[in-house]
Amino acid sequence: MADAAQAARHVLIAADKFKGSLTAVQVAQRVTAGLRRIAPDVEVESVPVADGGDGTVAAAVAAGFERREVEVTGPLGEKVTAAYALREGTAVVEMAEASGLQLLPEGVFAPLTSTTYGSGEVLLAALDAGARSIVFGVGGSATTDGGAGMLAALGARFLDASGNPVAPGGGPLATLASADLSGLDPRLADVEIVLASDVDNPLTGPKGAPAVYGPQKGATPEDVAELDAALDHFAKVLGESVGPAALEYAASPGAGAAGGIGYGALVGLGASFRPGIEVMLDVLGFAPALAKATLVITGEGSLDEQTLHGKAPAGVAAAARAAGVEVVAVCGRLALPPEALGRAGIRRAYALTDLEPDVARCIAEAGPILEDVAERIARDFLS
Repeated sequence: MADAAQAARHVLIAADKFKGSLTAVQVAQRVTAGLRRIAPDVEVESVPVADGGDGTVAAAVAAGFERREVEVTGPLGEKVTAAYALREGTAVVEMAEASGLQLLPEGVFAPLTSTTYGSGEVLLAALDAGARSIVFGVGGSATTDGGAGMLAALGARFLDASGNPVAPGGGPLATLASADLSGLDPRLADVEIVLASDVDNPLTGPKGAPAVYGPQKGATPEDVAELDAALDHFAKVLGESVGPAALEYAASPGAGAAGGIGYGALVGLGASFRPGIEVMLDVLGFAPALAKATLVITGEGSLDEQTLHGKAPAGVAAAARAAGVEVVAVCGRLALPPEALGRAGIRRAYALTDLEPDVARCIAEAGPILEDVAERIARDFLS
């Protein structure tokens, strides 16, 4: 371990949030404090990261973007304040800010009627602010409307057989008779939009948005079937109105992201799909920071099987491994064996539960315990 300790003098902390306990910025602050108790002279740089889901705007702001706020329509039709981030013509928009589960009152779900209209309003605000490229991070949604609400906010028209606008939400899309995207904001044609997501589900079917993610949003099995049929109908009507490519997009990776808002972005906004962590590492300036690092510390609240499928720590570890930089991870809970960590490029993982077996205390006292965990890392790699 001595060779590693001698080499690892410039530490890069690139961790995601510990959901429900610490923001990504707070994780970096606590890890830094713990490291410096043992190695007070160590150089530490932090690039808080996110994978496109909730916390993405905060990560961009931590990287130097300007935080902007706008009043928009929430998932239940109420007014909410949503933030996005802007820097030099690039906007980072997080759909969860306007249409996320965290905006619902506790115990309240509306799987059939919740809307992404507010996400479209945030995109409009970014256009009004002069954005020429938009990173559209999707995840953590309360919605399953295929992005219809978002497109409506941007100028699309979705009408029923009587010529009336279809009601908000995924369920009412079953009544859709015609779709007209010709009224979409013309500025969209000149803006590069990247759909940043950590899921590659199609729109419908056994692996589609309603089946896989609907239950998390309060959907019963009956609701799931209704939503799946409605979104399938939505895609068919768009195929008739816009062209066959609109129907083909329903099977594209990422179409099912965030209740199908990925589909709306691919069809209506001309977005390109990329894994969220890859996009965010580019936007946050990870590569220049990595070039100086001799040890990378990544992490998130739970290191588990999901981590390996496009979550932030896996993306950070992959980039670091490609650059030949050693990686360790911090987490609240560790549910991966050492061999799985090794395959992901993570040499060792340090969990809060290693020091405090009581999970409730780990959540309540995550900051101080994380500092103690960071001391262990410093002793193993820096002392």
